[in-house]
Amino acid sequence: MQDEQKIHAVTGGFGFSGKYIAQRLLAEGKTVITLTNSFRRTNPFGGRVQAFPFHFDAPQELTKSLRGVSVLYNTYWVRFNHRCFTHEEAVRNTLTLFAAAKEAGVERVVHVSITNPAENSPLEYFSGKARLERALIESGLSYAILRPAVIFGKEDILVNNITWALRRLPAFPVFGDGKYRLRPIHVDDLAALAVQQGKERENRIIDAVGPEIFTYRELAETLGQIIGSRRPVLSVPPAFGHAVGWIVGRIFGDVMITREEIKGLMDNLLYVDSPAAGATKLTEWAAAHSETLGLCYTSELSRRTEREGEYQSN
Repeated sequence: MQDEQKIHAVTGGFGFSGKYIAQRLLAEGKTVITLTNSFRRTNPFGGRVQAFPFHFDAPQELTKSLRGVSVLYNTYWVRFNHRCFTHEEAVRNTLTLFAAAKEAGVERVVHVSITNPAENSPLEYFSGKARLERALIESGLSYAILRPAVIFGKEDILVNNITWALRRLPAFPVFGDGKYRLRPIHVDDLAALAVQQGKERENRIIDAVGPEIFTYRELAETLGQIIGSRRPVLSVPPAFGHAVGWIVGRIFGDVMITREEIKGLMDNLLYVDSPAAGATKLTEWAAAHSETLGLCYTSELSRRTEREGEYQSN
């Protein structure tokens, strides 16, 4: 069977990173399906991408959806614990997905993880991702594990909401000294890496980071300069910074940032000293989108609960 005739499955193909992976696969002439919880969301690909429910509660149906799939690109995860979803549930569901992929005869899994995962981490995001990496490695499936830190692009949340705060708040608070570092990667660079790894069969773990390194303070200062909205960048106690985020979240019915995310930042878990896996510079991308970046707040919870419209673009 020619590669073009094989099926490529992308989780969350109507969302953020999954959409870019699907776009690249379609551009290469691949047959693409998506597994999604947003079954009624507007399909940006029309009839070119068929959507299937995840069926985590019916593994036999999930296996059936994956029959004939050559490569599975997994972006499924949750950012924080909420009454509607939890990290533990996301781990359990992903283990079900891996088992279904193996049962269905999937040839390779390209799995999106996180920088610096560790099973002994007190942060569920990082410990959960580590548990899934180990499960995939031990599954016997061919795999590529991609470890991004911050992903930016037209539909991102973090960079957009930082610039939103820079436009709206009299000063921008950073947690502690703000010297902890980040390696943002553009979403299409991540997608290109994922698609390339889908063509390989050697097992790999790759730090999917971009070419620029920022401290959190530098990131805020740089973005403020780019959008023409410089604000004083003030060091505040983490608890105070979380309180500011909580207030903003309450206004928009969202969770802007969690205590766990603040600790992950301050512990430098979004930084690795690895070669860049993407070429797009955040500074250049932000300059090209400076007129629209951060004009509107982007809600994580809205994306999780309102599953019909397309993601807003910055």
